Amino acid sequence: MARVFNFSAGPAVLPEEVLREAAEEMLDYNGTGMSVMEMSHRSKAFEQIIGDAEKDLRELMNIPDNYKVLFLQGGASQQFAMVPMNLMKNRVADHIKTGQWAKKAISEGKIYGKINVIASSEDKTFTYIPDLKNLKISEDADYVYICHNNTIYGTKFHELPDTGDKILVADMSSDFLSEPVDVTKYGLIFAGAQKNVGPAGVVIVIIREDLITEEVLPGTPTMLKYKTHADNGSLYNTPPAYGIYICGKVFKWVKKLGGLEAMKKRNEEKAAILYDFLDSSKLFKGTVVKKDRSLMNVPFVTGNEELDAKFVKEAKAVGFENLKGHRTVGGMRASIYNAMPIEGVKALVEFMKKFEAENA
Repeated sequence: MARVFNFSAGPAVLPEEVLREAAEEMLDYNGTGMSVMEMSHRSKAFEQIIGDAEKDLRELMNIPDNYKVLFLQGGASQQFAMVPMNLMKNRVADHIKTGQWAKKAISEGKIYGKINVIASSEDKTFTYIPDLKNLKISEDADYVYICHNNTIYGTKFHELPDTGDKILVADMSSDFLSEPVDVTKYGLIFAGAQKNVGPAGVVIVIIREDLITEEVLPGTPTMLKYKTHADNGSLYNTPPAYGIYICGKVFKWVKKLGGLEAMKKRNEEKAAILYDFLDSSKLFKGTVVKKDRSLMNVPFVTGNEELDAKFVKEAKAVGFENLKGHRTVGGMRASIYNAMPIEGVKALVEFMKKFEAENA
């Protein structure tokens, strides 16, 4: 059957070129006579795979030498615990609450210490990024935590909070590798791979070396210490080997397209097509304050739940998958990650125009 246009928020669309390469190598990777799924993570072939993946990611993001790149498991949700376990020396952290995943990080952090919510957009259902000027950063806070792009609500930090001498921690799961990032502004970045760079099962952590210490909270399991993985090159235990292999292929694909500057331009063009239509439509309406819109996740509604359901059903029938909005928001959501071709966004807008003409 023909491939659909997959607007899922995650696991999400992957580059077709990468999938075809992986399919060709499924039974015999690089002359080894076996699949990457089958090979030892201690083998020279896999050491080359994970080494190349790290090298390419470092080049793409211009990651300084004093930062470690870790390929871990447990997804972003495990990082909600791992971050405080490793970084919450004073048992205090400041969080900016901008959505469901930020709320979950706050809830998890409270298990280990005091969480101060220093700004929030919950009063308007997370449809904007709160004012970051004059933030009252706690003197005893170990770090300031943000969710860089909010998958469910479609908002994004286009500017970063001024955290002074405090460490900035960012969950970048849904906009990782979508644009250039100044890694030096962060103490730690983490990203679940299943939205922009690979299959579910891998989480990438970029952490400044001085933050990797033996000094962790009492009771922290060996597997949840960043030092354990940093000291062992992400090979302390069997890693999500096949997922890392796919991530590595995606990194090469991004480099081939021109790197993160080119990717940002590509993403801006796609998002503009969809947002421009939403701004002119008489039926559909975007739900996010314009200045805070995400380039990755675009929620929208008709204002009528029955019409929303009809739209999702009819869209699916003609090959537009996973457009139903998150259960906490309703309506629709189009996730237009790196691998979504511009043709998919154009086709969606044409379908929306047709639906509007028939249902307005």
